[in-house]
Amino acid sequence: MSRLLNHLKNNVLVADGAMGTILYSEGLDTCPEAYNLTHPNKVERIHRSYIEAGADVIQTNTYGANFEKLKVFGLEHKVKEIHKAAVQIAKRAANKETFILGTVGGFRGIKQEDLSLSTIQYHTDNQIDTLIEEGVDGLLFETYYDLDELTSVITATRQKYDIPIIAQLTASNTNYLVDGTEINEALKHLIECGANVVGLNCHHGPHHMQRSFSHIELPEHAYLSCYPNASLLDIENSEFKYSNNAKYFGDVAQELINEGVRLIGGCCGTTPEHISYIKESVKHLKPIKTKKVIPIHRTINTNAKRTLKQNLTSKVKQRPTVIVELDTPKHLDTELFFENIGKLDEANIDAVTLADNSLATVRVSNIAAASLIKQRYEIEPLVHITCRDRNLIGLQSHLLGLSLIGVSEILAITGDPSKVGHLPGATNVYDVNSKGLTELALRFNQGINVDGDALKKHTNFNIAGAFDPNVRKLDGAVKRLEKKVAAGMSYFITQPVYSKEKIKEVYEATKHLDTPLFIGIMPIASYNNALFLHNEVPGIKMSEDVLNQFKAVKDDKEKTKELSLRLSKELIDTVHEYFNGLYLITPFQRIDYSLELAAYSKAITQNKEAIS
Repeated sequence: MSRLLNHLKNNVLVADGAMGTILYSEGLDTCPEAYNLTHPNKVERIHRSYIEAGADVIQTNTYGANFEKLKVFGLEHKVKEIHKAAVQIAKRAANKETFILGTVGGFRGIKQEDLSLSTIQYHTDNQIDTLIEEGVDGLLFETYYDLDELTSVITATRQKYDIPIIAQLTASNTNYLVDGTEINEALKHLIECGANVVGLNCHHGPHHMQRSFSHIELPEHAYLSCYPNASLLDIENSEFKYSNNAKYFGDVAQELINEGVRLIGGCCGTTPEHISYIKESVKHLKPIKTKKVIPIHRTINTNAKRTLKQNLTSKVKQRPTVIVELDTPKHLDTELFFENIGKLDEANIDAVTLADNSLATVRVSNIAAASLIKQRYEIEPLVHITCRDRNLIGLQSHLLGLSLIGVSEILAITGDPSKVGHLPGATNVYDVNSKGLTELALRFNQGINVDGDALKKHTNFNIAGAFDPNVRKLDGAVKRLEKKVAAGMSYFITQPVYSKEKIKEVYEATKHLDTPLFIGIMPIASYNNALFLHNEVPGIKMSEDVLNQFKAVKDDKEKTKELSLRLSKELIDTVHEYFNGLYLITPFQRIDYSLELAAYSKAITQNKEAIS
């Protein structure tokens, strides 16, 4: 048994606190790990300050020293060099009794990442190999939000090395990980994969960490660790800061030891003063052998009746189905908008789709419009949700609100960047993309939020995705569509198409999928509209014949309308040959176009039914 694990067998060890907190307070303008190369004396001084405060264990200054994080600072080529320097600095600062842990931080966070586990493992291996070559006493895997990532890393490391592994998850909820797994069960899994010490770090302060550990069992063949943040973040003079609560931190440390923690340190916001109070507070305590675990009661009403009407996926699989897009207004005069909704309702349109500030242009909230539609009409609102305008907090709140007003049909889209709209300086959020939003909605359908906690009821979201067939390489677009299907989208709405050949091409490219498509048809409102679409919208091209036809009638509104409807009906004929889903995009609030085309589509369906 290693010296570290042997010591933990009968003792509580105190670890160090934050490195970045101190460096940032001293004016750090790069990543903390860069200081291993540029300011090694500063890093060594901080290590020494923690040891002088009573830390038995220090960690290398390598938390964010992976390839992806260093790439932001142009340091990705110095991963090995930074890790070697970090261990050497720690060794210079340490005394004979000090344990040095080589720190590796998680890649994946709450915000969606596209890195594969194999890529993460490759980069992590480079870090681990260097740390072990330099002679650390153990490895500390910390701030891992993703259980799969951490178990993968532990398993691979254990197969390669016989070294103490401390594995710490980070949870935004006190009882559950982001995937809904109970923390206690997750820690058991880490032990099964080969971790010697398991626990939590970051996100929560001492109070909430103590609540978490009250539900965690004492492991039979491993030990518990905890590195809380100093407190919840506050903001003062436009700067984020943590509370100056070192004495309180030390008091709660006693409670954590009484919950079974044997390795205790600090994370964000903690300083040598915090560690000093912890050391003084726990120096006479011994590890507990037994504890009473408080069970978690999470109520998910799995038997709740779902009163959802037949959704659009089911409808379009059974019969031709028509949906119409109608933009909410850019102003507060909504009378015409709701008049048009009423006309669509009377025409028995299957759903009205409500865009979410499309083209990054401010419009009346589609959730407000959907609420009024649900109150006044029978037509189903299909609400678009863009990831551009809301962070993870806002997206979840938005989904909860939609469920509350009875909206179940949603279109998950990443969203046009703000620079294409009227406010190009507006901030783009993009905490997640359309696939990440889909995963959120599916979790809500299971009755679980992003923290892993229960919603107490299920949502009933039926999630649509967007599909753009107007691309140079359709096979690439289809591969992206397949990934969206795998993410959980159950039907798709296409961008408008303007040729029969394109409709046939889409059919051939997607016929292997069981996922319905609504083919977009948007009537051309004028010759200038045709020129714009042809010349400025990527992927859309009109034939010279079509452009000439519109040019010939450009000064006659009625003839332009007749031409537009005739061409649209020809496209609808082709849609009916290959697809059940028709998506009509109303041009410039001209609801008369959509109503006539919807009636034409329904007439085709009725004729087919009469013949059969």
